[in-house]
Amino acid sequence: MDTPFADATGGDLQPSAPRAPAVIRVFVGPNGIRAGWRLLLFLAIAAVFGSILGSLVHRFGPRSQGSGLTAEGVLLSEGTVLAALLLSAVVMARIERRSLAQYALPGRSAFGRRFWLGVVWGFFGLTVLLVLIDFAHGFSFGALALHGSELFRYACLWAVAFLVIAFVEEFLFRGYALFTLSTGIGFWPSAILLSAVFGAVHIKNGGETWVGALAAASIGLFFCFTLRRTGSLWFAIGLHFMWDYSESFIYSVPDSGVVVTGHLLNSSIHGAPWLTGGSVGPEASAFVFIIIALFFILFDRLYRDVQFPLVSFPLSQPPSRLLAALDRSRR
Repeated sequence: MDTPFADATGGDLQPSAPRAPAVIRVFVGPNGIRAGWRLLLFLAIAAVFGSILGSLVHRFGPRSQGSGLTAEGVLLSEGTVLAALLLSAVVMARIERRSLAQYALPGRSAFGRRFWLGVVWGFFGLTVLLVLIDFAHGFSFGALALHGSELFRYACLWAVAFLVIAFVEEFLFRGYALFTLSTGIGFWPSAILLSAVFGAVHIKNGGETWVGALAAASIGLFFCFTLRRTGSLWFAIGLHFMWDYSESFIYSVPDSGVVVTGHLLNSSIHGAPWLTGGSVGPEASAFVFIIIALFFILFDRLYRDVQFPLVSFPLSQPPSRLLAALDRSRR
């Protein structure tokens, strides 16, 4: 059974606490600054950091060469976003007197056992999906497209690039945002809302369809589930990374309609779009929903206990003190 949030002050609010004016109550609730405002502040700070870092990269970074989705381009763009997100999280952690561990990124378990378990799940999940499509005569693995030093170079570059992408998407949609919204509306309403946004964002990809977006929302909800049961994002980051890496580099199939520059195989998909995902790629195949359902069932059997978030932690000021200070300022 899911454990409800404890009061942010660690105890009951004092009945004698002064009632704040209506305009203040828009921003401050019984547990401190309201979750929505904290999330907006986090995003605003991230936007500022992103703008500054993006300007520096544009001015001093290497110029983009060639066309298509390149590993170097992804590393520059997504690396900038990741840096902005982590910096804004550090700022919010100082404001809220929390740690990154409370935002689902405990440093002590970084790249530990659960991360590598996620890697295994991601590889086998994508592999089983493509094998199912292959059995239905919708996919051909093809011959090697890379050899020698080029193979090693692109294998390493894309591994780092997709790891950064996994960090960005997991921390943005399932890190600070999920923790913070959970303090306001509860875990599962927050998870459903953010997963829907995650799917909707994928629609903006040029080659995406509503089926692919629905699959993205579904896998996003599964990532929320893994966070709920493990207490951190490390399993989700590992699975997300290896799923994308296997799809785009190893098996060299489209992802949201995009085939990356420097992929391993000359593979091909052919057949009905419901089977193969068409030009979108296997993430829009009907079979992907079978894989996601199996993920949920198996993970539920292996991880039974709720680990995140068990309680909320104090903000910089207990609500009773904050409201008292506001009342004194009016006098």
